[in-house]
Amino acid sequence: MDGGAAPPNDTEMSDAQPVAAAAPPADPNQQVPPPGGIDNIPATLSHGGRFIQYNIFGNIFEVTAKYKPPIMPIGKGAYGIVCSALNSETGEHVAIKKIANAFDNKIDAKRTLREIKLLRHMDHENVSFLSDYFGDIIPPPQREVFNDVYIAYELMDTDLHQIIRSNQGLSEEHCQYFLYQILRGLKYIHSANVLHRDLKPSNLLLNANCDLKICDFGLARVTSETDFMTEYVVTRWYRAPELLLNSSDYTAAIDVWSVGCIFMELMDRKPMFPGRDHVHQLRLLMEVI
Repeated sequence: MDGGAAPPNDTEMSDAQPVAAAAPPADPNQQVPPPGGIDNIPATLSHGGRFIQYNIFGNIFEVTAKYKPPIMPIGKGAYGIVCSALNSETGEHVAIKKIANAFDNKIDAKRTLREIKLLRHMDHENVSFLSDYFGDIIPPPQREVFNDVYIAYELMDTDLHQIIRSNQGLSEEHCQYFLYQILRGLKYIHSANVLHRDLKPSNLLLNANCDLKICDFGLARVTSETDFMTEYVVTRWYRAPELLLNSSDYTAAIDVWSVGCIFMELMDRKPMFPGRDHVHQLRLLMEVI
């Protein structure tokens, strides 16, 4: 499974867009344009011109001056904001993730440190990692006093969640190729004794060539760590039975279960186990098992 594989001839995505976009271009041969900015987001130089500040969704987004405007928000979650910007040193557009208030409590601080350490050690074409070309831990203006962490990644066009919810036609070859890449990336992650623990369609990034990367290692952990394993991991719909039963002695099989749920969702274009709550999730599983 480690050998490289070319996508089937008909797997080029005709509607790949930046992650936050919903509408696909009509022309199947249309090139994906570099993400543009939003004109009404002002850029303000700070700290003697070494940094640029933006106000996005009412939050301050501050990066080093090499990341030039225009800037475009492409995602927002509990952790913070993701924006695209131009790296003026490489000429490439990158995705910048802001982890807000990363040090407010011990758990969040440990997750942030763990994610950065894992990203620095990963190096696989089906895994999002901090490469020398795209990746960067953006330094804070004042190293002695800071509370937000900014991480720059390679910018992809969309994610599997957006594709599943769109009108984009998916052939059997599409689904097989996506599954192949997920398993290939997951094999690499597991070979490093790492559990991802949050595999879901929105954490699988895609570009216009159907290249897939596993992202978001905020809940990942090394299996050799000695502290107790957390039960409440993995988004509910993709959670393995042992996690629903509150087992703290789980293995890499929980990631494989998530992949199975994702593959069925890819084939059916709807979640396999869309539980409304913990009990309903167990009931849906028992109906199938």
